[in-house]
Amino acid sequence: MKLNEIRDKPGARQAPKRVGRGIGSGLGKTSGRGGKGQTARSGVSLNGFEGGQTPLYRRLPKRGFHNIHRREFQVINLDILQAAIEKGRIDPKETVTATRLVDAGVMRRARDGIRLLGSGKDGFKSTITIEVAGASKSAQAAVEKAGGKIVVPVAVRPSVEKDIAAKQARRAKRLAKAAPKAAEKPAEEAAAKPAKKAPDKKAQDKSGGKPAGQGPAA
Repeated sequence: MKLNEIRDKPGARQAPKRVGRGIGSGLGKTSGRGGKGQTARSGVSLNGFEGGQTPLYRRLPKRGFHNIHRREFQVINLDILQAAIEKGRIDPKETVTATRLVDAGVMRRARDGIRLLGSGKDGFKSTITIEVAGASKSAQAAVEKAGGKIVVPVAVRPSVEKDIAAKQARRAKRLAKAAPKAAEKPAEEAAAKPAKKAPDKKAQDKSGGKPAGQGPAA
């Protein structure tokens, strides 16, 4: 074997397309790019363009929509809740919340709230108070049958809750700033009023006990 005899395997290298080599080649003159215009230039991307007719992505019908305000709930069933109580992970005497369930390792995350479902409702015997975003009818009936209670708080989106907290903070700051000014105002008004002069005793003696400036009664 010699270095000048080393070759690639047949088909490993494809011969480049020869363009612009005469009319008989089929790729002469414009080199297969057609006439002058947008598509004769490099860097052109007209994906989906079909020569002016309505393209496929507009001919196909549209179905449904994507709700950007959709809430994702974490589902938990009664049999999992009962098993966690029996293992001592959850104290049934305290209100069971999403935070307690996550801390106990019953679920990884609470997402936008917990939805309680009724799988294993026949074996549920614990008397608990649980705070959830929603519950099925069978789960609610099983909890109430065992003497427990389901609390469903008013749902507030995190963005709305953040706005409310910001408004409350601004209001508290405004009231704290206005409190010293309100306390200083009465003191300034009292200092601005002139003090009443005591009646002159000499003038009263000359006028017969009456204040100066008052003549005898008619």
